[in-house]
Amino acid sequence: MNAIDTQIQSIRCDHCGATVKTYRNPLPTTDIIIEVAEGIVLIKRKNPPYGWALPGGFIDYGERAEDAAIREAREETNLEVKIVDLLGVYSDPDRDPRGHTLSVVYVAKGYGNPGAGDDASEVIVVSPDNLPEQIAFDHRKIISDYCSRKMNRSD
Repeated sequence: MNAIDTQIQSIRCDHCGATVKTYRNPLPTTDIIIEVAEGIVLIKRKNPPYGWALPGGFIDYGERAEDAAIREAREETNLEVKIVDLLGVYSDPDRDPRGHTLSVVYVAKGYGNPGAGDDASEVIVVSPDNLPEQIAFDHRKIISDYCSRKMNRSD
C-alpha cells in the first residue's frame, strides 16, 4: 500500500448506493504579517488553540488565498492592508493541533487603527524580536523566517 492509498477512504452514497472515494488533504489557510510603523500585528485568539497569533484563517471555497488574507486581516484587526510579498507556504502536518493545514503566508502594510474583531479578543503591535511567550501554531517560526528575510534583504 502506498502513501496515496492510506489517504483514500470510501463512503457509500445514500442515494444510489455507489461507493465513492474521498481523499484526505490538508485544509488551505492563510496567515498575514501586517507591518505597521511600530512593529507587526498579533491577535489574541478567542478560540482554541489559544495564544497570540498572526491574523489569518481558512480560505473559503472559490476565494483566492491573497483575498482570504486581506479578508482575515480586516475581520480580525480592523486594518486595511496592502500585500507586498509572499513569505512562503507552511505545511508541517503538526503546525495546527486541530488537524493538517497548509498556510500561504503573506507580508502586508497595514493602514488604520487596529481593533479586535471576529476570532480575536485583543490586538497588539509588537517588535518581532519581543514576542509574547504564548504564540499559537508555528507562528514563532514564521515570524523568525520573516525577520531572517528582512535582514538578508537589507544587506
